[in-house]
Amino acid sequence: MLTAAPEAVRAKYRGQTSEARAKAMAATRPAGNISDPAHATAVTLKRMAARHNFLSVEIEDIDAELAAIVAEHAPALLEVNGVGTAVASQLLVTIGDNPERLASEAQFAALTGTAPIPASSGKTTRHRLSRGGDRAANAAIHRIVLVRMAHDQRTRDSVDKRTAHGKGKLEIMRCLKRYVAREVYRVLRNPRPAPATDDLRPHRLALGLTQVRVARALGTWPTSISRLERAHSRDRDLIRRYREWLEEQPKISA
Repeated sequence: MLTAAPEAVRAKYRGQTSEARAKAMAATRPAGNISDPAHATAVTLKRMAARHNFLSVEIEDIDAELAAIVAEHAPALLEVNGVGTAVASQLLVTIGDNPERLASEAQFAALTGTAPIPASSGKTTRHRLSRGGDRAANAAIHRIVLVRMAHDQRTRDSVDKRTAHGKGKLEIMRCLKRYVAREVYRVLRNPRPAPATDDLRPHRLALGLTQVRVARALGTWPTSISRLERAHSRDRDLIRRYREWLEEQPKISA
């Protein structure tokens, strides 16, 4: 709508981010003749921006509610590297719709479309990605793999090693998706209780430390520390390092 608007309208919002543009449009008070194309465009943009802002707030509320549900029923799943609320939710929906297909790891791999399909030819032995299974669950596992390939050093090392052996990207991702399916299945079948984190914030405050100070010491972001303290994150390794680091800090004299 904005791209096709008159230049006078486009010029008002040029160079702004999408969020800033939506807020600015929603705050406008168009005045004029509705038959004027510029005025009609401004009115339409205001309505669209108001709808965008309303839906954005609604999405944030729903995301928070969904995160609480997942944290309550599958906290161990959130500890898997690369799994966030959206991915965990989709996996829970998939297994909830197909409980009979959790009897074995192979069944779960087939359900999520990560079971290898033989595609050998002549002297070449290889497998290809499965096109079957629940595609939404497969997309969730695909997202886990992408996150790990971008941010997990062990995964990146594995990709480099397989690339050096002559494997293509699709073949490497097929292998990684199968490994992720195995890990997710084991977590689902043997969930561990979530580690307690309600002692971290009181301990930090007693030492007079800020979240920024802790984050710098542990090589992470303040938001990660905040999420740990509020039990919104289940990173066991970071929890362990955080607690050990707090124990090493000198106590404040009375």
